[in-house]
Amino acid sequence: MSTEQNQTVVVLDFGGQYKELIARRVRECKVHSQILAGNTPLDKLKAIAPIGIILTGGPHSVYAADSPHTVKELFEMGIPILGICYGMQLMAYTLGGEVKPCAVSEYGTVSATYEDTNCALFKGLERDTVTLMSHTDYVARLPEGFRRIAHTSDCPTAAMCDESRKLYAVQFHPEVERTKQGTQLINNFLYNVCGAKGDYNIDDVIEKQIKAIRAQVGAHQVVLGLSGGVDSSVCAAILEKAIPGQLTCIFVDHGMMRKNEGDEIERAFEGKSLNFVRVDAEKRFLDKLAGVTEPERKRKIIGEEFVRVFEEESSKFAGSFLAQGTIYPDVVESGLTTGAVIKSHHNVGGLPKDTKFIGLVEPLRYLFKDEVRALGRRLGLDETLVSRQPFPGPGLAVRCIGEITKEKLDILRDADFIYREELSKAGLKYDQFFAVLTNMRTVGVMGDGRTYNYVVGLRAVITSDFMTCEYAHIPYETLDVISSRIVNEVKGVSRVVYDITGKPPATIEWE
Repeated sequence: MSTEQNQTVVVLDFGGQYKELIARRVRECKVHSQILAGNTPLDKLKAIAPIGIILTGGPHSVYAADSPHTVKELFEMGIPILGICYGMQLMAYTLGGEVKPCAVSEYGTVSATYEDTNCALFKGLERDTVTLMSHTDYVARLPEGFRRIAHTSDCPTAAMCDESRKLYAVQFHPEVERTKQGTQLINNFLYNVCGAKGDYNIDDVIEKQIKAIRAQVGAHQVVLGLSGGVDSSVCAAILEKAIPGQLTCIFVDHGMMRKNEGDEIERAFEGKSLNFVRVDAEKRFLDKLAGVTEPERKRKIIGEEFVRVFEEESSKFAGSFLAQGTIYPDVVESGLTTGAVIKSHHNVGGLPKDTKFIGLVEPLRYLFKDEVRALGRRLGLDETLVSRQPFPGPGLAVRCIGEITKEKLDILRDADFIYREELSKAGLKYDQFFAVLTNMRTVGVMGDGRTYNYVVGLRAVITSDFMTCEYAHIPYETLDVISSRIVNEVKGVSRVVYDITGKPPATIEWE
């Protein structure tokens, strides 16, 4: 995405689990953000010319030999900087302060006091507040020129600043929902300290992307892999608007969709002004996945095979571009911004080197999921598509633990269908929910006989950003109905369990 006219804040990542959430909060405040590795050279930062820099948290102790560091010159560039958690400790350590292990570590929500609510960072915020803490070290001595502006009962310096150099830092995490007024704090940094104009909005993104697509593609044809998910659907919509008559959408049915989903996707795109092609490739994908159990390998196989099927089907469109619904979290999690791989995504880094496409079109590459949904609404997509739950590119392959077989996929499809149907009947809506077929079998009793069948796991989460989540408290009576139906109606299942783990420490998906 072209951002020449947008002010930008750079988020420097030091291994923080909330780096994407920080960047998303900045965009909520109408300022463009970009995530880069903590060791990004200063020359690259100067070329971007950010109006501000945010240093993320991280799992390290800044005084340890193997911890990530930065150079003192970063703080001498004249660019406003906000350090968060490890970022605060790094700022203090680098500028001559002292960081020590805590006498009492702080985890979870902690009461804090903002000592100066007239300072630029805390202006307009309540003096007594609640923050999310997660640290075992603390700033024991402030660097020269800094003053303390917040504390907790166990952390003497919960925030510090050097206003003359526009350097601010907080020990807590303002980016998470559990920190009261956290987004307003970030907004204060952006507008009171960095002088942001608030020039980033989704309407500008549409205009810029349409111009960029037309400039890149020209008169060439574009081939898009259309899964029916939010990302690929919005990608199709903006491509159709930018280059009408030049788009072919190929739905590669790899046999790992949810029950009846392939037919539903085909119906959803009937009558559109685009060429829709459905390819039945179930057997081909299952043959490639035979005997494979490792999650990353499964993802790579599916990504590579997906592209090969694509190339074969699109061979009639000589010299075409490949379009993908890649979004920013895909890029970040695959390590292309920070170098730290959380998990590989089928649409990031999975293209064979010998691909015949002449180029790659990714109009959503720098957008977060909620931005993609907003974009889809602006483009007039049906709400059922825009609000569709996230579904991984590899489909049920990452919800079927261990080796993938048609038998296991069919079991999972039926169990997942019952789960979704009963939640709908009960009027229960969660941000994401699905069934998982574990690779575990347990003893059961059905009738007078002993069974030894699979365990199905159920997952339902509540989240506003998909960066963190809490498990949903589904009523026991609803879980009882779901469990009873799955065990009795789905052949091959003898036990149902419910996942009550949040993110972190778990991820939303199981693989």
